[in-house]
Amino acid sequence: MIFFRPWVSSILTVGLVLFQGMAGVAQTRQGNQINLNGRDYGIAWSQWTNNQGQTVTGISDGGLATRFGVLLQDTNDPNQQPVLWFKDQPLTLATRFSSNGMYRYLDVSDLIQSQQWQVNHQGQTLRITPPPARILGWRQGRQPWGDRWVFDLDRATPWHISRLTFSRTSTTPRQFGLTIEASGSLTALPNTKISTATNRTVIERDIPGTTRPDVTMLADPPRLVVDFRNDAPANRSITWAPGLRWQEQTVTLGPRQFPVSVLAVNPQQPGLSLRPIWFSPTTLVGISSLADMAQRWQSAAVINAGFFNRDRQMPLGAIRDQGNWISGPILNRGAIAWNDQGQTRVGRLFLQQTVSTPTGSYPIVTFNSGYLQAGLALYTPAWGPSYSPQTGNETVITVRNNRVMGQQAVSSQRPQTLAIPQDGLLLVARSYNSVLGAFANGATVQIQTTANPPEFNAFPYIAGAGPLLIDRGQVVLNAAAEQFGGGLATQAAPRSAIGQLGNGTILLVTTHNRVGGPGPTLAEWTQILRQMGLVNALNLDGGSSTAMYMGGQLLDRHSVTTTRVSNGIGIFWQPR
Repeated sequence: MIFFRPWVSSILTVGLVLFQGMAGVAQTRQGNQINLNGRDYGIAWSQWTNNQGQTVTGISDGGLATRFGVLLQDTNDPNQQPVLWFKDQPLTLATRFSSNGMYRYLDVSDLIQSQQWQVNHQGQTLRITPPPARILGWRQGRQPWGDRWVFDLDRATPWHISRLTFSRTSTTPRQFGLTIEASGSLTALPNTKISTATNRTVIERDIPGTTRPDVTMLADPPRLVVDFRNDAPANRSITWAPGLRWQEQTVTLGPRQFPVSVLAVNPQQPGLSLRPIWFSPTTLVGISSLADMAQRWQSAAVINAGFFNRDRQMPLGAIRDQGNWISGPILNRGAIAWNDQGQTRVGRLFLQQTVSTPTGSYPIVTFNSGYLQAGLALYTPAWGPSYSPQTGNETVITVRNNRVMGQQAVSSQRPQTLAIPQDGLLLVARSYNSVLGAFANGATVQIQTTANPPEFNAFPYIAGAGPLLIDRGQVVLNAAAEQFGGGLATQAAPRSAIGQLGNGTILLVTTHNRVGGPGPTLAEWTQILRQMGLVNALNLDGGSSTAMYMGGQLLDRHSVTTTRVSNGIGIFWQPR
């Protein structure tokens, strides 16, 4: 049976709510949209009353970083976030978590006052109007690492990278866009496009494929500096919540450098948990962005996880949650299992399922899966409220309360939906008519499920993908053994992975490009993770699916390049 968490159905609402885990309890107002200079953005915000009776405004750190140009600096204290914003020295902002742990708000009250922003709310929307700013001029220069743009401003003003497409090679150009909340009459440089609107200027151009824009801000006078670099990015280390750290670092393999993004999770931290998540709590069928998936499940962070059929929008791998099997593994591929005590196990997973009737036992070949085979397939309410035929000729056997209620011949050539009973399941026979006589009306039905390796049966959480990379410190990469094509192993591509360090810390890791070139091959990826100290590691779906999200922002790629996925591994934080 599918398991629903009791808190999943609660949705972020606007109104008076209570924050927990603070000195005193204050009534607050919150929403999920900010209107900046007349443009709406999906950004979480909150206003509350402090102990001095003053109204405090908080904006999610992800929203400040992606839409206001605030640069988050290293910190070991989740309650204090240093930032840079047109200052020579970091400004430390107090933090406050939303009651569901999805967002970490930064107190920007002093920034609002010092910059004379006009702020008011209307329903879910917080309207922010900075004073009009002007771009006094801009110039282009050359640095050892590449081109540099400098924008001279008459005052500090919000800005953001509005477009940055993805490229796997240094020869394929990327589209870059910079939006500055300021007006100005600028002369376009060669191969640039300038668009203007009231208090807004957008500069667009193509940049070399693996070049990355690095934006900094200077004060006295205020300037915005954009460097187009081809070297490794700076490291980053931010403790976002107790037991949850966001890191960016570069791993070196000989002459090759691979920037990686990491979420490091202490699985024994009270209030912090790791769970598989999928399209929505009510159905496995569908694909969505990680941000939308996180909203549905109310997770603070998520990495993409297992493979899926993009056309059919169905999972192709194991998912187990709270001890309940949600979707079955395929092709004996790699999977990782874990529990709330921080123990993990990796292995090539096979799920042995049989259905028994008074006349015999019969194998189940797939379970809540987009992987279609001849034989009996099992669909439970975890699949969703209904099932639609997937192949030309099928027979659907409806079971309620462990008894057969009837059979129905269906075909994908005649689209229809059949309800999956909440107190039962569907068995779908594909090219297996010889078994139908065993499922007469009223026949009792029992499903038996066991995992192999047998140790997996004891773990409440499982995510499948593959190939398996590292097992108890040993490299075990064998893509052919898991029936992956040769191209997966040899292709240089973006990668995602989950694994565990020797000290028990669980790492979620992504990479997109090596410095000056494409992402790693699977062999390189394995060596990267091993060099990072992982003793267990599983490769997750990669390529365009590779993505990492936390607190309202994508951490490893620009939002314009994100693609939809079927499932992920979510990090849940419950403030205390």
